Amino acid sequence: MSKKDKDYTGFPGDCNQTQLKALADFRNIVNNMGLSDKVYDDPYLLRFLRARKFDINKTQLMFNDFIKWRKEHDVDNIMTYMFEELPQVRTYYPHGYHKTDKMGRPIYIERIGMLQLNKLFEITSEQRLIKYYIQSYELLLKRIFPACSQAKGTRIDQTFTILDLKGGSMKMVSKQVYNFIQLASNVGQNNYPEILGKMYIVNAPMMFTGIWAMIKIWLDEKTKNKITILGSSYKDELLKHIDIDNLPDFLGGNSKCENTDALSLNVGPWNPDGTKPLFPVEQPAQQEEEIQQFTQTQEDEDQKQKLDQLKSALADMQFASPTEKAPHNPNKYEVTTQNNHIVSDTPLNTEVGEEDNQFSQQQQQQLQQQLQSD
Repeated sequence: MSKKDKDYTGFPGDCNQTQLKALADFRNIVNNMGLSDKVYDDPYLLRFLRARKFDINKTQLMFNDFIKWRKEHDVDNIMTYMFEELPQVRTYYPHGYHKTDKMGRPIYIERIGMLQLNKLFEITSEQRLIKYYIQSYELLLKRIFPACSQAKGTRIDQTFTILDLKGGSMKMVSKQVYNFIQLASNVGQNNYPEILGKMYIVNAPMMFTGIWAMIKIWLDEKTKNKITILGSSYKDELLKHIDIDNLPDFLGGNSKCENTDALSLNVGPWNPDGTKPLFPVEQPAQQEEEIQQFTQTQEDEDQKQKLDQLKSALADMQFASPTEKAPHNPNKYEVTTQNNHIVSDTPLNTEVGEEDNQFSQQQQQQLQQQLQSD
């Protein structure tokens, strides 16, 4: 039985004709903006189209705002940003990626119940956090998703998110917490749409109903449908989606995380053993060394290329015989430099007199031997 139009998800490989037409129209718009289709490929554009239910006008408006936002925040250079306070931030705001779910999606976890906002904003600011969030999303797109896709053997471009409210109590119901959650949400929902695959909010206290009522006002309907709120009986539900060995121990799994820095290590296919940190600030020395090595390699390659070109040019040159002079060709010119007499096919409005020195047979042999030895 053929699928109905409403049954198509709008993901790559699962679009109906109307969705494909919208994608083609949107592709023309993006191309006319002079943007690279290698960066903004079809799956990238489909995220924006799905976010606006394939309404091309609304999608174009969202995308234009997104491009403007990227320029305002210099997103193309965000990997040069050094969030030096990151280790301390993780102390007061525990969060990170930890392995993958059964679909191969990266698991992102925030222990919101352990959040200490007052101390957090003693060591950082909203603007610096926003840059950190942007950098995190760019790493998700450019490093985490590609690694997950390679490991799973299929394209992965959404996350599985867990917000753990354990320990939150009454401090969760405050305008300060509300503003903090909105800060992070605005970056993602407005500029990285359709990244969230599924979210579970676990260990939610009774009073969380109040803050959720405020939060869901500024979430679109599609995002709200991806979020499930659970109390303390969440383990069985999480295990439907996550292998027990990938689920952290503080959530009832077998993966050792409690009282360790495992969550901060961002372990997963992109960083299997925890030795390849995600963020530039965690690897400045390593990055500088890699840049130097790359620069040196480029210089070596450039030198080799120039040497090869020189050898090729010299090998093609015609040298005049010491005993027999070639007839004058008006399309050629002759140059004597350092006692070497060279005839080139390149026209030059200069003629060289016969009194110029000749390039001896012995000198030709020496040059050929030198080229061969190189």
